[in-house]
Amino acid sequence: MTVRIFTAPIALLSVFAALLATMYLGYASNTEKNLHDFPIALVNQDVGETVDGAPQNFGDQITAALVERVPSDKVDLRLLGISEARAQLKSGRVYGAIIIPSDFTKRLVILGAGAVVPGDMERPVITVHTNPRVGPYATGIMQRIADTALDQVDETVGKTLTERVDATLAAGAADPASDKISGAARLLLADPIDVVQAPYRPMGDGAGQGLIAFFYTLILLLAGFTGAMIIHTMVDSLLGFTPTEYGPWFVQPPATGISRFRTLLIKWAVIGVAAPLLSGVFLGVARLLEVPLPGALLLWLYGTLAIIAVGFTALAVLATFGTAGLLVNLILFVVLGLPSSAATVPLEAVPGYVAVLARFEPMHQIYLAVRAILFFDGSMEAGLSHGVWMTILGVAVGLVLGATATITYDRRGLHRTASGGETPPHPIVARLAGAAR
Repeated sequence: MTVRIFTAPIALLSVFAALLATMYLGYASNTEKNLHDFPIALVNQDVGETVDGAPQNFGDQITAALVERVPSDKVDLRLLGISEARAQLKSGRVYGAIIIPSDFTKRLVILGAGAVVPGDMERPVITVHTNPRVGPYATGIMQRIADTALDQVDETVGKTLTERVDATLAAGAADPASDKISGAARLLLADPIDVVQAPYRPMGDGAGQGLIAFFYTLILLLAGFTGAMIIHTMVDSLLGFTPTEYGPWFVQPPATGISRFRTLLIKWAVIGVAAPLLSGVFLGVARLLEVPLPGALLLWLYGTLAIIAVGFTALAVLATFGTAGLLVNLILFVVLGLPSSAATVPLEAVPGYVAVLARFEPMHQIYLAVRAILFFDGSMEAGLSHGVWMTILGVAVGLVLGATATITYDRRGLHRTASGGETPPHPIVARLAGAAR
């Protein structure tokens, strides 16, 4: 028994440590390698231009080059019109957009002519829109993808444009000495595209570059998770099932003999009453800290629902598994929840096993709804609909699990009552107490 006191906790902690390392180090260690299906919109508005009697459209050429060069196994490049691209940016369905303007070919032609005819030269612009409302990490990935792809396109277009101007000068020059492009013009032709990066619907300072949705999600989940732990312990103590310690003193009133199911109903009632109050406290503190809160009423309502869902499920797990439920809840809501939430690193940049967890992990569902309320005007398409229904499902799972387990235990006579008499101390405890005396 003495050996078991050491080996059992150490073995359990070792397994727990391995799980922590796998989830927290594995999901963030190599996002470039794990990248898959990263959604980006590509909009080609270029109408083209007639050059020397022949139609020319550099926008089409760049679109084809991007489709060919952007790795399809890593990036979901969506060819969209400008209206649909803006709609998907607004709802968070794409993490960025590359937009080629309608006068792109015209400006390139003018740039080529400006290399021959003296005058001001202005490079055509391609705009890269990032979507900061889906999170800063996704913004960084979007910028790296756009930089890499457009640098290659810029180099190819520059080479083509320079060769075209050289050929034009060579064919039309009367004096061989005149078929030269100035050094400054040649440098500009070699780098003809001006890539401008601009955030789509940027947020204020109070949004924490998009991270405020993650932290609001975290406090909602912790309110339900830790609230369940506190309610479970305090109610059991008040009903006489467990002792309460105050430093060197402990108190344990006589057990009331109430059934497991009725005990769970009391705990659910407490978290149900506390949930709207806690959600209101979060909103009030956010107001004091000047956090932008569009849709405050909707956020309060959903926050109440989220706390109830997490609290009901956590209490049901404790009623079902007893003390082991503490570890089950920790793994379910925190260890597996944080990496799969998509609140820091998007799911498109994490290992597949983490992305699978997001299908049912509570924190991801809460994050989608909170982000939709805070950043996407409460749009159903931005995740609010999915988040709400999955949270309601979480309430149902907690109710079914808790009721089934406790009613089954009660019917089998597994009551939470002492067998009579004073329970003797464990032999190891008695030996240690004797040694202390």
